Amino acid sequence: MNRARGMSLLELLMVLVLVATLAGIGATVIGRQLPGRELHDAARTVAGELRFARARAIATGRPQVFVIDVNTRSWQGADDRKGTLPEGLDVVATTAREERPARDQAAVRFFPEGAATGGRIVIKRGEAAWRVDVAWLTGEVTLSRGEGPA
Repeated sequence: MNRARGMSLLELLMVLVLVATLAGIGATVIGRQLPGRELHDAARTVAGELRFARARAIATGRPQVFVIDVNTRSWQGADDRKGTLPEGLDVVATTAREERPARDQAAVRFFPEGAATGGRIVIKRGEAAWRVDVAWLTGEVTLSRGEGPA
């Protein structure tokens, strides 16, 4: 007697249930990582815009300013570049007092020789944080995890 080879309906259903379960677990894990990714991407955006402002100051021979509003999470950089960080993120900025255009705004000025007024911008959500530091002497922009020392 020749028996047909293949899977029974029960075996096929068990495989489908297993695949659906694994897909659900994978979606949950990915979903949990997205808020952290959004936070890191926001910090990378700020660091990139600060680096761009420094590069424009050097290239044009004119000072360039990057301004961030900590309440609205909006920023304005060199060459009229503008943007807003995602909802749910908190921004804390520490910059030179002379570079505060308004109460809730902080600014970093870059000079043609590459130096800057310096500062720190911390972007956080809950306990997670990324900080963007600008060295005043060199204008170097660094991105690090955590709020850093006070």
